[in-house]
Amino acid sequence: MSGQDPAAALGLTIFCAPARYVQGRDATWALGSELKKLGLDGPLLIIACQSARRHLDDVWAKTLGDLEIPFAVYDFGGECSDAEIERGRHEALRVGATTLVGAGGGKVLDTARAVALALELPVACCPTTAASDAPCSALSVIYSPDGVFERCLFYRRNPDLVLVDTRVIAKAPVRTLIAGMGDALATYFEAAAADRACRRNQVGGLSTLAAQQLARLCYETLLKDGVQAVAAAREGLVTPALERIVEANTLLSGLGFESGGLAVAHSVHNGLTQAPETHDRMHGEKVAFGTLVQLVLEGRDAALIEEVLGFSCAVGLPVTLKELGLETLSPEQAEDIARRALAPGETAHNEPFVVTVDALRDALFAADALGRAFIAQVARESSIMPDPIAEAPR
Repeated sequence: MSGQDPAAALGLTIFCAPARYVQGRDATWALGSELKKLGLDGPLLIIACQSARRHLDDVWAKTLGDLEIPFAVYDFGGECSDAEIERGRHEALRVGATTLVGAGGGKVLDTARAVALALELPVACCPTTAASDAPCSALSVIYSPDGVFERCLFYRRNPDLVLVDTRVIAKAPVRTLIAGMGDALATYFEAAAADRACRRNQVGGLSTLAAQQLARLCYETLLKDGVQAVAAAREGLVTPALERIVEANTLLSGLGFESGGLAVAHSVHNGLTQAPETHDRMHGEKVAFGTLVQLVLEGRDAALIEEVLGFSCAVGLPVTLKELGLETLSPEQAEDIARRALAPGETAHNEPFVVTVDALRDALFAADALGRAFIAQVARESSIMPDPIAEAPR
């Protein structure tokens, strides 16, 4: 086994998770006490986006102040890039931080984890949206300053604490919750593909039964609670359905993807970032379309694909290239996206068959055609549905 990872060489299963996960309405008020339980009493550097500061500055001052935990806040620059990570590292050294806290969306949390790695410090993740499964993971996605995917940065362990305040998440733009469901939508299908192919998960081992079941539960929760959660989020309300979808987007998807494995859907996302037209689309929106591409590529049953299309349209996820800004995508551009999605090391190679550029390019267009046909079908059915008010007897 010389030169090999023993876990990989021995075919070991590996499951990973954050040390502590806390979720609920006004959970931020417990931040100081939860950090104390883990022996993390500062000084803290909180890397935060503006929306996090707007909602949580006063809460941090109270909960951390009451426990005499010193902290400083660093304003996130907007992109998880090497330059932003380096700026965060310098700030952490300047304030003498012994623990990093990320408060914001996925890119903020990715940056906080990367700074913590550079300084070998513990880290807590406090997402203010449920837009991705990033909070629980032991990796960061690194982009160029212009938002083009560059690489994934892997860590030795998962965050020490993930604290999810659903009151804050309910106030976030509804689009972020929907995008998180798009990211979570891929979890079950990617984990199942990697498991069928006996491919390694994100931490270098084979998948456990627990990871596969969590991934399945993630998908089932989306179908059951997604529409209700969106309705609650539109009103800024915390309901049981919203709590369950936040858990699916954050914990179930986070554990499912990392310990289950990734496949085509996330590789398609990475390929799509090559197209400037997609840069204003969220990670989960592109992953959702990538899930359709994966299902087409795998030759899945029409009933399953229709179920995914129905869910996506019901909650507001994109199912066509037009919705991603690529209505006029040429075959040459599609081939470029496919080539990027199939670069060495990409998770598209975790499928139980060889994925070619030609097959992936065609699957992009086929998924788009199915999405357009489904939308047209729904529109036709809606146009012939009787108006219940007009039809009611007088």
